[in-house]
Amino acid sequence: MLQYEQLREEYPLFQYKKYQLEEIEEDILITYYFEIPGLSSFAPTWRFPKAGHKLETLKENGTFLELVFSLGLVELISYWKITCSKKVEVLAGAFSQEQMLWWKNLYFHGLGEFFYTNGIQPDPEEFMELLSKGEKIESGKQTLKEPSGCLIPIGGGKDSAVTLELLKKAGEPCTCCIINPRGATWNTVFAGGYQQSDAYTIKRTLDKNMLELNKQGFLNGHTPFSALVAFSTTIAAYLKNIRYIVLSNEASANESTVLGSSVNHQYSKSFAFEKDFHEYEAKYIESGTYYFSLLRPLSEFQIGRFFSSCQAYHDIFRSCNVGSKEDKWCGHCSKCLFVFFILSPFISHDRLCEIFGRDMLEDPEMIPIMDQLIGMVEEKPFECVGSREEVNTAISMTIVAKEREGKPLSKLLNHYKETPFYAAYKEKENPYFTYYNEENLLPDQFAQLVKDNCL
Repeated sequence: MLQYEQLREEYPLFQYKKYQLEEIEEDILITYYFEIPGLSSFAPTWRFPKAGHKLETLKENGTFLELVFSLGLVELISYWKITCSKKVEVLAGAFSQEQMLWWKNLYFHGLGEFFYTNGIQPDPEEFMELLSKGEKIESGKQTLKEPSGCLIPIGGGKDSAVTLELLKKAGEPCTCCIINPRGATWNTVFAGGYQQSDAYTIKRTLDKNMLELNKQGFLNGHTPFSALVAFSTTIAAYLKNIRYIVLSNEASANESTVLGSSVNHQYSKSFAFEKDFHEYEAKYIESGTYYFSLLRPLSEFQIGRFFSSCQAYHDIFRSCNVGSKEDKWCGHCSKCLFVFFILSPFISHDRLCEIFGRDMLEDPEMIPIMDQLIGMVEEKPFECVGSREEVNTAISMTIVAKEREGKPLSKLLNHYKETPFYAAYKEKENPYFTYYNEENLLPDQFAQLVKDNCL
């Protein structure tokens, strides 16, 4: 019997029991209480700066309570996946049948990589029975009155830096929002011309019992973190009376990680999720905020081209998960290699080697990762990397430029020339100089901003 099936039999029930709100200094502390009966209980926390609000008032605000309850519905995924219990009882609040289907859709697609890498083939209808067992939130809803400005989630990579710079060009008032700050996120804020006091910082803490069960070999894997970003930044924008929540997810986040499947490492960064969340929030929460991704019309190629002009960020941006705890590029993973490739048509090779700390293109051990990125194998790396076509376009441009200048090619570039992709892409017209993905939620003024600066 598969571990998945065995655990579902042994631990058939998962409960979202309640959430608790407390005031701690200038923050609101939210504690969520989950339980897998017979195995463990969990109490993860989130901390949000009060931004001038009183907890007593917020406890009477139905919109705020719906947001807090909903954030818990996303948070529970990290704990449910330990046993993938057949039944999930939600005691902390209530939702309709239509909402239940929305949440199951998020869970199913958001856990696509988790299911795939654990060899699980779940039925989209039967993988979970999601039951609303709590009481409906009765407090009146309070939509924001005359909200203004932009809240920008900062991750420390090139994408949020590009969003910051575009909005500075437009003169939009911005608040940087960081979840669990680290060096690269603060450095991005400072490079953008903002102070630490200008940022809104959220702190999320995982429950130690979950981490211990992971060590013991219970089910583990990727969860849709960007769905947590969606709900938590909506709470932040609501508390700050900010209208726009401006994400930095690009068009290529829509591409599946495994060819011929719907498995997408970046599902909660995709337009499918963005649109679903946007509609769910407007219908069921009604905060008055507006959630969209400024970079959705663009390719990674265009983002890399724009970022190449943002020199203040070149030495401080980081998006390597392997090196994140030490706030560095590891120089050996798929994310590092992808970013190196996508910037290579626009930033000199020597400068890129300075940024990443080594010349990845002379390391033959990187060839299998390169083959994943360009599409030589069915699976892309399970990382936030661009589309196969974007990578092939960038590499081909880099080779053509080097050969035109009479410069020698590195080991990886010589390997690429031996693949069938080089012949196809070196003669292919580059579609990305004028690319614009119309499938987006950009308000008109932001759409024009992107067109004026990135096409």
